[in-house]
Amino acid sequence: MVAVPSVRTFIVEDSPLILDRLTATLEELAPVRVVGAASDETGAISWLAQPEHAADLIIVDIFLKSGTGVGVLRTLARLGVPGKRVVLTNYATPAMRRICLELGADRIFDKSSELEDLVAYCEDLHGRGAAETSRDGP
Repeated sequence: MVAVPSVRTFIVEDSPLILDRLTATLEELAPVRVVGAASDETGAISWLAQPEHAADLIIVDIFLKSGTGVGVLRTLARLGVPGKRVVLTNYATPAMRRICLELGADRIFDKSSELEDLVAYCEDLHGRGAAETSRDGP
């Protein structure tokens, strides 16, 4: 049986405390390996635009140290950067959800009430990776 690798995840979050807690939570509770992080729009785009920095999942906050998560989503879509895109924010209003979905976000989660849903989403992504691996295998 082939082991399915963890979901390679990049996080765009400007709060070091939230980034540390989110990283620890995801790596402990979900099949996730955080491969990088950025606290602003420019840093995120700079890292993610490099092909050798591929991520299966990109988690983006809306409000950043400089720039916005909306700007990150817009640029990733324009550049055709691969990977699932998830927004994790305290500002998950209906209007913000609509904007993010229009810019290519696959899901939007509220930081204060939907962290368990994010963990389940990561588990589902990993499970789909397992299904793809078993289809490709012998």
